[in-house]
Amino acid sequence: MDINALTQYCLSKKGALEDYPFGDDVLVIKVVSKMFALISDNGDQPKISLKCDPFIAENLRQQHTAITPGYHLNKNHWNTILIDGTIPELEIFKMIDHSYELVFKGLKKSEKESMIQL
Repeated sequence: MDINALTQYCLSKKGALEDYPFGDDVLVIKVVSKMFALISDNGDQPKISLKCDPFIAENLRQQHTAITPGYHLNKNHWNTILIDGTIPELEIFKMIDHSYELVFKGLKKSEKESMIQL
């Protein structure tokens, strides 16, 4: 899996927007105004940081050495996944779906309604 596939999958989510609030080297993907994915490729292997239920986040970290607590994020609610080929693509897509759903559920009613036009 490469960084383009990650980006395209994230942007395929309803209401997903790309932003660079932390500089050119970290792509932030938001649903309305809330981020659900951060993608970076600092010359080494790509990484994606995703929001996650705390219990599931800890479980995933125990199962995969490529998953660590969120880099520069709330360590309880975010995981950073090294895209090194050790985690199946389908599992990464499920983690992206989970992150999107958590963030979407947390949106204000007015923000969710604004997405109806999209």
